[in-house]
Amino acid sequence: MTADLKDAEVSSDQILARVLTSLDDDKAEEIVTIDLRGRSSIADYMVICSGRSSRQVGAIAEKLTERLKEEFGRICKIEGKDQGDWVLIDTQDVIVHVFRPEVREFYQLEKMWMPTGAPV
Repeated sequence: MTADLKDAEVSSDQILARVLTSLDDDKAEEIVTIDLRGRSSIADYMVICSGRSSRQVGAIAEKLTERLKEEFGRICKIEGKDQGDWVLIDTQDVIVHVFRPEVREFYQLEKMWMPTGAPV
């Protein structure tokens, strides 16, 4: 991305696209995107994914925040990176949850946020 995008207003769709590319690049698994527009004021999208280990979960989160800062000038709030079981990244427009698989299964955020009847 160019410096022009850092200065211009960046849409939530642009942030989402970069989040998804970053997660794919870092081999995140079972990536799910939930559209929150009209359902919540916290963000436009929620993305949930898994990493195979605590180390991978932390690395996925670290790289994502670095890329968003570099490409969009976006400073993200991040919680849980030191533990590596569940990392939350708040980009303002997109909330990203990166889990170890067993922690993701325990909390089942997809079931809480997916529209009724949507496949999980």
